[in-house]
Amino acid sequence: MSERESMPFDVVIVGGGPAGLSAAIRLAQLAREGEAEISICVLEKGAELGAHILAGAVIEPRALDELLPDWREKDAPLRNEVSSDIFAYFTESKATKLPTPPQMHNKGNYVASLGMLTRWLGEQAEALGIDVFPGFAASELLYEGDTVKGVATCPTGINKDGSHSDAYEPGMELHARVTLLAEGCRGSLSRELIEKFDLRADSQPQTYGLGIKEIWEVSDARHQAGAVLHSIGWPLKSDTYGGGFLYHMENNMVAVGFVVGLDYSNPFLSPFHEFQRYKTHPEIRKVLEGGKRISYGARALSEGGYQSIPRLDVDGALLIGDAAGFLNVPKIKGSHTAMKSGMLAAERVYRTLKNDESLRPYNEEVRNSWVGGELKPVRNIRPGFRKGLWLG
Repeated sequence: MSERESMPFDVVIVGGGPAGLSAAIRLAQLAREGEAEISICVLEKGAELGAHILAGAVIEPRALDELLPDWREKDAPLRNEVSSDIFAYFTESKATKLPTPPQMHNKGNYVASLGMLTRWLGEQAEALGIDVFPGFAASELLYEGDTVKGVATCPTGINKDGSHSDAYEPGMELHARVTLLAEGCRGSLSRELIEKFDLRADSQPQTYGLGIKEIWEVSDARHQAGAVLHSIGWPLKSDTYGGGFLYHMENNMVAVGFVVGLDYSNPFLSPFHEFQRYKTHPEIRKVLEGGKRISYGARALSEGGYQSIPRLDVDGALLIGDAAGFLNVPKIKGSHTAMKSGMLAAERVYRTLKNDESLRPYNEEVRNSWVGGELKPVRNIRPGFRKGLWLG
């Protein structure tokens, strides 16, 4: 340990996304029920919660129903239930409706902003007395032997309005009995932990995709609240994995996006430019034409599925959410599984802190939960596309 200023916590959670906040909320709930005092800190590198959340999103509320059963009464930002669900094959000028694969059915799901849901989860966490620190990135894992003992932080230097701060504050150490890594796909501390303890020894290599998304404001005449479209085919050739989506959100907003598997063989392929072509397709153009782009972004996706999930636990630390890779690729959803992994981690941490139990059962607890039950049966769908669209 260095001479930096330090703060002690029972639990430090790195990442203020759905997984990290769900873990914090569940742990605080258990502490209240058990009349235990557990200090919890959530670090978020974004200037505010939700700032780095870029998913579509069609949200399955299964985990939220378990975590906060009264979420409707608490005015969670899930109000726009899926009203129609289309799966189509695109050629350059036409769209052919296909049967929707059973894993993709969205009955009972919601078209919403995952960023807004994340901010709402942050409010629930703070109401439970959890310390949430946006604007601080965890830059270093702290060890005592082979046990993780917390993290060192550094300010991101970004104000809430997105501007850069000239003020310099030195980093500090947050010491923890347990550290949860909820950094999302390819987080730097998660990668360090996986490599240091060889957590992929019994799993397949992780595979990745790139998702690009824009939010548009469109006219009343072009907006259909709750409508969902997924497509395969054009502009990608059949040897490249990927597809597009168009989700009609609330208030005349639509999310349009495109995902490309990063195992594409054409070195000249540009996912960004393929997305620009995608928006010119008649089915997409007719919605966007005359509209206004409000925001845009991109992020990496962990697509390896069940067989690419590493071991999830070491002494003093657990991996949760997309830091481990719980995306259900055929369902095109991962926030519900990420949230559940955080909740399972919280339950394991609570038993560890209260009864001095090991963290190590967490790995099997996740695999034996409905997370594993959902991901294992579909584990070969994404690998099945390695030889092209039609064989897939």
